[in-house]
Amino acid sequence: MAMVPEKEPGDPGEPESTAQRRARRAQFLRDLNEARELRDRVQPRRARAARMRQQMRMRTFRW
Repeated sequence: MAMVPEKEPGDPGEPESTAQRRARRAQFLRDLNEARELRDRVQPRRARAARMRQQMRMRTFRW
């Protein structure tokens, strides 16, 4: 008898379910947000400059 290897949820051959994709995306976005917050704490001047640029972009945006 041939042994069939167990399929793992991360196998590239098997399409992942919507719930798995959403959970993975949510984890990625949490990590990304945490990294941005850390960068802002470590580089306050750069973070302030980025906020100012974003405010200018929003002020000049035409609705």
